[in-house]
Amino acid sequence: MIKILIVEDEIIVGLDTKSTLKKLGYEITDIVTNYDETIKSINENKPDIILMDIFLKNSISGIEISKRIKEKYINISIIYISAYCDDKTLSNAIKTEPAGYLVKPFNRNDLKTTINLVAYKLKNNMMNKTIVNKYKLSYNYYYSFDEYLKIYYDTQEILLTRNERLFLEILIKAKGNLVPFTTIEQYIWTDNIVSDSTLRTLLYRLRSKFEHKLIETIPTIGCKLNFD
Repeated sequence: MIKILIVEDEIIVGLDTKSTLKKLGYEITDIVTNYDETIKSINENKPDIILMDIFLKNSISGIEISKRIKEKYINISIIYISAYCDDKTLSNAIKTEPAGYLVKPFNRNDLKTTINLVAYKLKNNMMNKTIVNKYKLSYNYYYSFDEYLKIYYDTQEILLTRNERLFLEILIKAKGNLVPFTTIEQYIWTDNIVSDSTLRTLLYRLRSKFEHKLIETIPTIGCKLNFD
């Protein structure tokens, strides 16, 4: 799913935009109002698209934020939103090569059209991106151990926490064989004692990110991965 970060200091506009995008099937990672919050949210949530207001109160401009983002995060598409479309503002915005530009007040159809076009291009780029040394699981899921374990759906990486990654890592190493829950606990938490609910919560959270048949669970015994 394409993830979108909204950078907007008009809360009503931000919430209305969020509501519209969620109805279109997009995941909204956050609504933030300044540079520091933007960078923090990017690092934590890794959005694919940013809707960036150009003029923000108590912050450097959206254009300046975009310049700094593009120095570090080359794969994020930025769509500007602004009440201004004068030549100077447009000229400065164009220099950062945005994916789109919406003039306030924009209607929901304008937002839908712009977002859908950018999302379509992103999905095509993801499909054409080559993943080195990837191996098939099942249901179009792949994994790679180039640096550490990464899981992909087609070519879209699925973000995992440390414990989720370790959980999948031991299942992959088992090559489709059943791994007892006690072994999984030892692998993730080593000598620390954890409650049954901690492991169940981790498993539930992990399974919610995948096709439910990928991870097969035998109640009270263990889990295994289904390989093609």
